[in-house]
Amino acid sequence: MKRILIITLLFVSTFITNSCKYYNFTGTGKIDAKTFQVNYFQNNAELIEPGIERDFTLALQDLIQNQTNLNLVTSGGDLRYEGEITGFRISPMTATADQRTAQNRLTFTVNVRFTNMKKEEDNFEKPFSFFYDYPANNQLVGATLAAAKQEIFERITQDIFNESLAKW
Repeated sequence: MKRILIITLLFVSTFITNSCKYYNFTGTGKIDAKTFQVNYFQNNAELIEPGIERDFTLALQDLIQNQTNLNLVTSGGDLRYEGEITGFRISPMTATADQRTAQNRLTFTVNVRFTNMKKEEDNFEKPFSFFYDYPANNQLVGATLAAAKQEIFERITQDIFNESLAKW
């Protein structure tokens, strides 16, 4: 009985150890690249929010660093992310009975060009977009803007990660 338990434990530990080289907890599978670069995302949106291009670029860099073991470089990366912010738009979403806006929606759109120097068939250019709804009586500054950027950036950067590395 003791031998069966030892053999079972040995089998399970071998299976777990070997499967981790093909799959990890972020869902990326095996990445042939060792480095990545995220070029500065220029803000080409009609409505300009100062600093949003820097914040988005840093958010994408942070997500990739936190979810992979790739090294961030400033040039010559095996994986390259670049693009531009094409939309930062506020629009009314719902109205009250007296024809006033009750809720606004901030929509953020970014066009991303992904280049995989090791595997050209993975390259793509694609827009990513997400939104944040907030009460119309709030101004899009301070805590409201910070919450909007956090939620939007979290969603869009994860979508970019999934499209480029996780293949979801």
